[in-house]
Amino acid sequence: MPSYSAVLFDLDGTLLDTEALAREAGLRALSRMGFSPDADYFDQLVGKDHDTSANLLKARYGDLDMGRLDVLWKEESDKLKAEGIAIKPGVAELLDMLDATDLPRAVVTSSHRDSASYKLERSGLLDRFPFFIGFNDVTAAKPAPEPYLLAAERLGVDPRACLVFEDSEPGAQAAWDAGMTVVQVPDLNPATGDYAHHVAETLLEGARKAGLVD
Repeated sequence: MPSYSAVLFDLDGTLLDTEALAREAGLRALSRMGFSPDADYFDQLVGKDHDTSANLLKARYGDLDMGRLDVLWKEESDKLKAEGIAIKPGVAELLDMLDATDLPRAVVTSSHRDSASYKLERSGLLDRFPFFIGFNDVTAAKPAPEPYLLAAERLGVDPRACLVFEDSEPGAQAAWDAGMTVVQVPDLNPATGDYAHHVAETLLEGARKAGLVD
């Protein structure tokens, strides 16, 4: 069985069922601005930081007032989040299993810290992680490896001994380029497997494939 020194988790689409929520909020916001949103195009935003997503949206919709879109997107997102934020299948079980070990863990996300903290709290997961790395903590977000390397540094472990759970290609690439073992559990978009040592349908299946649990 492989020996890991830490387990790192992406947030949206991996721990939390929020990628579909974010997409729906964005589609509603664009509709309020008079655009005809393209749901398939929105799938390209999965796993990307705000600035990259903004550039993609401007390329698709032209003269887009991103400031206005951000306000409306947050309004729609807050409405949906108020209904509750669900965790992904297997999250509670896997965290319970990790509680029985001495393996440190953390969350590594492209979300801003205030947003990540809110989502973790609303989902009941905030107290289950000692810290998280957010967009504000790095100079280069995913797919750059910096977020994962920073998490390993703060945990005091060798990046090569870290196991990472990710759903998106940019996130998987970030962990892969950091030299970590990557389990990709795709959410909205299928996995290519280019940046994953293991691809699984659920977190628990991925944990078993990686040798983390029996």
